[in-house]
Amino acid sequence: MTQPETVGPNQPDPVADLPLLVTVELPDGARVPVRALRAPAPERFLPSGSGPAPGPPPAPAVLIVPAMGTPARFYRRFAHRLHGEGLTVLTADLRGQGEATPRAGRRGTRDHGYRAIVEEDLPAVLAAVRAELGPEPPLYLLGHSLGGQLGLVHAALTAAPSPAPGPAPGPGVDGVVLVATGSVWFRAYGPLRGPALLLGQLLIAATSTVLGRWPGARLGFGGDQPKGVMRDWARQGRTGRYTAKGSARDYETALAALELPVLAVSVERDTFAPAAALDHLLGKIPRARLTRRHYTEREAGTRLDHFAWTKAGGALAKQVAAWTSTD
Repeated sequence: MTQPETVGPNQPDPVADLPLLVTVELPDGARVPVRALRAPAPERFLPSGSGPAPGPPPAPAVLIVPAMGTPARFYRRFAHRLHGEGLTVLTADLRGQGEATPRAGRRGTRDHGYRAIVEEDLPAVLAAVRAELGPEPPLYLLGHSLGGQLGLVHAALTAAPSPAPGPAPGPGVDGVVLVATGSVWFRAYGPLRGPALLLGQLLIAATSTVLGRWPGARLGFGGDQPKGVMRDWARQGRTGRYTAKGSARDYETALAALELPVLAVSVERDTFAPAAALDHLLGKIPRARLTRRHYTEREAGTRLDHFAWTKAGGALAKQVAAWTSTD
């Protein structure tokens, strides 16, 4: 699911990067820059300036969690669309991707998998966001593809009590938006595509194990990744269950107990996350307050696929902003 870090020559993208909000330093020294477009603060003072007056609450904030191998800056056009609808919008790379350092998949870089992302990285990023924005704005995760899957798992873990001693799971979120996201369980892709997907997952896991990393930039899938991420990804594809090596948490149980609002958006012509794959993922959260949407080419005004919606997301941004205000 690799997306090039720059748009092609036939698709100029002059949108500027988002301003830097804060750089999060993780306990092992890894660094994740967080960029933001902040909504204007609501006016809460009397005309005389004599003191605060009741006013509207702060605008909701949305943190975009990228797809596998996709840099956060790829979403900047969609971020501007969301900001234009009155939201505070934040972006942060997954560990080792984009601006995050050190880069994943290089020799000598610490291996990591799903556990580090959902139990260490996202809590640290969200804690830094809360410190910058304060406690008032409602805070949502908006995840694309793998980012949606891991964002959903993280939200479920923070909402569930931890059975083991250790650090707190971090600040919770008020809801999750899934766009072009689905389980990669091979049986959700049907009798024709499913076996080929399973074979690919097994080969990717084996290659990552032998090499100690996944050279996805060279091989054309997923970008350069640590072996742990690809082994966890392949395991979920093979078994249908979300687990992570080294974790004491039961991800499936946490998902089953999740009661947060979830907006799930499928995208027309998305072959990476077809309807059945989304159905399998949503079947894991039966208690969530679920809203489903299907983003069409008619709404977007152009052809869509697993990635193209980010460049034609005006109508989708309106739907997301409306949902965060009424969920």
